[in-house]
Amino acid sequence: MADANAARRPSGELEASVLAALWAAGGRALTPADVQRELGMDLARTTITTILARLHEKGSVSRTRAGRGYAYLPVQDSPGLAARRMRTELDKSARDDRGTVLARFVSGLEPDDEALLRALLAQTPGDTGDRAAGPDGAGRHGANGGRGA
Repeated sequence: MADANAARRPSGELEASVLAALWAAGGRALTPADVQRELGMDLARTTITTILARLHEKGSVSRTRAGRGYAYLPVQDSPGLAARRMRTELDKSARDDRGTVLARFVSGLEPDDEALLRALLAQTPGDTGDRAAGPDGAGRHGANGGRGA
């Protein structure tokens, strides 16, 4: 195994590298061999295949048959994936702890990030195009963003 002697990588580093290779492919599905070539790292193809299978189990990539194996595509861009991970962590908290979790998240933000978050929350749903919209096109809080009529 070529990568067995490598220094221990930080958790998630290989997944992030594999996702970066998939995003760089510009919408073209990649096989594990393609990803291995794109990364240019000394990683075994079985390692890449395992990482891709785990990403598929997590819902981060989709796959289609390519010969005897699969070719993979990311299901979201990098910001979308980060947002999904944040939402997943929030959803793990108990219903009565959500306020505490969100308060601690906000209190840990850098001042610039806190200001950006406040500005995003103050916008109406139609201002960004990125706010989660319901089937009627309204944001989570309805057409007026949860504010009074």
